[in-house]
Amino acid sequence: MAKWLLKSEPSDYSIDDLAQDEITVWNGIRNFQARNFIKEKMRVDDSILFYHSSCKLTGVVGIAKVVSEAYADPAQFDEKSQYYDKKSQQENPKWFVIDVKFERKATAIFLLKEMKTSPELEDLLLFKQSRLSVLPVTDKQWHFIVSKINS
Repeated sequence: MAKWLLKSEPSDYSIDDLAQDEITVWNGIRNFQARNFIKEKMRVDDSILFYHSSCKLTGVVGIAKVVSEAYADPAQFDEKSQYYDKKSQQENPKWFVIDVKFERKATAIFLLKEMKTSPELEDLLLFKQSRLSVLPVTDKQWHFIVSKINS
């Protein structure tokens, strides 16, 4: 199973929202590299680090799981949606989503500022491509981060 870090602004969708919903569609991805990760790499049962971005306490706040294969993002065809894409076609969709299931909240948030000072995470893609909202995580990085959010 692969491991991922998914970023969300808590004002849009938080770990508490996911805990309440239990399962959600991970939508609104409009970056081609993130889309390619979803479409080509993510699989059912892959593990997810849920990361709050653009907020006071930026960092890893919980764990989730991929519970569907990638499928076309319905919002790209909905003219009323903020994610509408007039160039996208039903027979050749441009954007994809997955379903994500809540696993647990972190007992301690692993803050970005702490992550940046951890030698174990020096190669974390989050630091090199900070605008990307879907990022692969190595097994080593995963285990280190999980040890921090469980402490």
